[in-house]
Amino acid sequence: MIEIEKIENLCSGRFLSLKKVFFKYKNRDRFWEVCVGNNSVAILLYHKSFDSFLVVKQFRMPVFLKNGDGCTYELCAGLIDKEKSPVEIAKEEILEECGYDVDIKNIKKITEFYSSVGSSGSKQILYYAVIDENMKISEGGGIDDEDIEPVFIKVDDAEKIIFNDKFTTTPGLKFAFLWWLQNNEK
Repeated sequence: MIEIEKIENLCSGRFLSLKKVFFKYKNRDRFWEVCVGNNSVAILLYHKSFDSFLVVKQFRMPVFLKNGDGCTYELCAGLIDKEKSPVEIAKEEILEECGYDVDIKNIKKITEFYSSVGSSGSKQILYYAVIDENMKISEGGGIDDEDIEPVFIKVDDAEKIIFNDKFTTTPGLKFAFLWWLQNNEK
């Protein structure tokens, strides 16, 4: 049984806050630093005509501090930070980041999982949608100060990317590619 004794706010930013949680676990006093942020959605987009996945290339400062580059290849994604359902947020993110207007009924939930379990434990809901050029209404690229570039990756290259340590990507993208390859969701 876990008994939370107190939570201290260490600092807060625009999207995250850092807290120190003091608790009793297995009859021992302990503490844990926790980064609190929003849950999110991510969408694996498959372009039928191109036989390709549409992902986003995005600059990420934490990655830059680790590898000196900071550009990652990721699924189209966004925070659950407004009064909309997760699938509505997924639809909105597809349009903002990639420029495709996908009917909400064509966005299929795959699964959900927790990431950064040692620091934030944020939940991500993973979706899948098939797109084609009839749905394209803009170039995408994100909003405000986002640095997002939509990029197509051929299905035949997906497996190579999953196991290429030089290709900076997220676990969610690798998992989604593996899911697709296992289920052959054309």
